[in-house]
Amino acid sequence: MTRPLARVSGRAGTLLSLHLLLAVFSLSGIMSKLAARHAFMSPGFLLWYAGMVGVLAVYAVGWQQVIKRLPLTVAYANRAVTVIWGIVWGASLFGETIGWQKVVGALVVLVGVVLYSTAGGGERP
Repeated sequence: MTRPLARVSGRAGTLLSLHLLLAVFSLSGIMSKLAARHAFMSPGFLLWYAGMVGVLAVYAVGWQQVIKRLPLTVAYANRAVTVIWGIVWGASLFGETIGWQKVVGALVVLVGVVLYSTAGGGERP
């Protein structure tokens, strides 16, 4: 018989792993943008493109591990937090501005993910 606390911390750990994995996934967008700054098939393009493919490979393996432990609907709903990572990376690495609309939009996404992820029901894999 599993203890409720162990089950909660196990799920929390899986969700934390998922969010770390999604942060890694968001790096593929950065690498794609950096690849686009170089001429097609140039060494710079190929370097950033290879990095992007590598990040996506790590993500694919990690995603398979996550969906073994979480319902697909919960795991997939959490992917929405990549919007927040996009805002963070855009501002910190590319100097993009963060207006109040982006902040409100990110908060709506975050609240939606939390509500969906903590709702009862759903099958356990």
